Amino acid sequence: MRSRTITMAIASILGFASFAFAASGAEDEGSGVLLILFIGFGSIVVALQFIPGIVMLYSMLKGVLTPAKENSAVANK
Repeated sequence: MRSRTITMAIASILGFASFAFAASGAEDEGSGVLLILFIGFGSIVVALQFIPGIVMLYSMLKGVLTPAKENSAVANK
C-alpha cells in the first residue's frame, strides 16, 4: 500500500513537471518602448519625490536641534 502511494506521488510530480519543461521561455521579445518609458517615468517620480523629502528632513532636524524660544507672557509671571 505504501509503495503504491509513493509510486503515485512520483508519477504525479513527474507528470506535472513535464508542463514546466515544455515552456522553455527562450523566446526573446525584447524590451518595448513603452516598458522603457514606464521605467523612466517611475525613475523621474522617485527622483522628484527625493527633493521634498530632503527639504523636510532638513526642516525637522533644524526644529529639533535649535533651542526653544521662551514665550514672553509666560516668562513675566
